Amino acid sequence: MATLHPAVTPHPDGAVVAVWAVAGARRPGIFGEHDGALRVKVAAPAEAGKANRAIARMLCTATGATSAELERGTRQRRKRFVLMGVDAETVTAALRR
Repeated sequence: MATLHPAVTPHPDGAVVAVWAVAGARRPGIFGEHDGALRVKVAAPAEAGKANRAIARMLCTATGATSAELERGTRQRRKRFVLMGVDAETVTAALRR
């Protein structure tokens, strides 16, 4: 079994990714780690769930997941997303590219 990324854990429906969210960023993207979580920056503002939806889309695009569901952290910087349709090893490999 391959070593998993520290921010990724297996889940019965796919994989869980810990995220440190930065909303309203000038340069969106995945920028390494912050305290054991992926640092994800999005241009969308932190209002009415816009940033959460943008992060979910970015995670799906980056990992090939069919969908991403916010599990925890609706209004916090630290969030947990469940990525559906991919396993933890696939997510780890995608994040290391």
